Amino acid sequence: RENFIHLCNPHLEKMKEDILYHFALGTGTHDFPALFGDVKFVCVGGSPSRMKAFIAYIAEELGLGSPGCDYPNICAGTDRYAMYKVGPVLSVSHGMGIPSISIMLHELIKLLYHAKCSNITIIRIGTSGGIGLEPGSVVITRQSVDATFKPQLEQVVLGKTVIRSTNLDEQLAKELMQCSKEIGQFNTVIGNTMCTLDFYEGQGRLDGAICLYNEEEKLQYLKKAYDSGVRNIEMESSVFAAMCNLSGVKAAVVCVTLLNRLEGDQISSSHDVLVEYQQRPQKLVGYFIKKNLGKV
Repeated sequence: RENFIHLCNPHLEKMKEDILYHFALGTGTHDFPALFGDVKFVCVGGSPSRMKAFIAYIAEELGLGSPGCDYPNICAGTDRYAMYKVGPVLSVSHGMGIPSISIMLHELIKLLYHAKCSNITIIRIGTSGGIGLEPGSVVITRQSVDATFKPQLEQVVLGKTVIRSTNLDEQLAKELMQCSKEIGQFNTVIGNTMCTLDFYEGQGRLDGAICLYNEEEKLQYLKKAYDSGVRNIEMESSVFAAMCNLSGVKAAVVCVTLLNRLEGDQISSSHDVLVEYQQRPQKLVGYFIKKNLGKV
């Protein structure tokens, strides 16, 4: 059965044109079904360069591109986000933090709706701080939890606090875990991901410009997080899960850990090691896409 994007906004039907301002795209200037109608997999990540590298990687994996081939930025008319496409795969940057990915997702979900896309899978690939895991471990998120370990997103709408669920697709997580087992190249776990509002105090770091707690208090907090099922920390998963849930989109978060926060706060691995770590989520998601397209 075809599963189409569900828009929770009746006002859009009354608009003659929908301008996706931060993508520099619009229904009055672009043919969305022609440009994006065949998309089945959307991968989102923080930086434009990483998402360009991902589209080049997936093009080669699917046999849809040649080495050294350049992939144009579909959102070249803006410097807010970058978007690349090859075959049924769309790769989009989302910047850093909940506000940035939220803006991108509003326009991405509308883009997929206007393109009449169906049976879409959206996966966030990225980096994170691990808790109780060896650096380089990959975490597939079961639930995104807030800084009090609750699986929810609190958002203020019209002056009122709205609570939204941050559960992610359980079956999709299991499929990704099976793919990692088949690859057999790196440690992968399914666990909760804590989504915070900042990188320093919100994640219990001792090395920010402001820190009014001690190391013992920090470790108590991180161990409490671990005991609640949290295995990594990042800054986008809660709104990502909430918005995909409301739009009826199957979604997953796959992040590599760059350090074990129980052992320190600063990332000290060499550049080459970090580059290899950052390739692990794209390898896993790339294999998943190939398997779903019958190319494994």
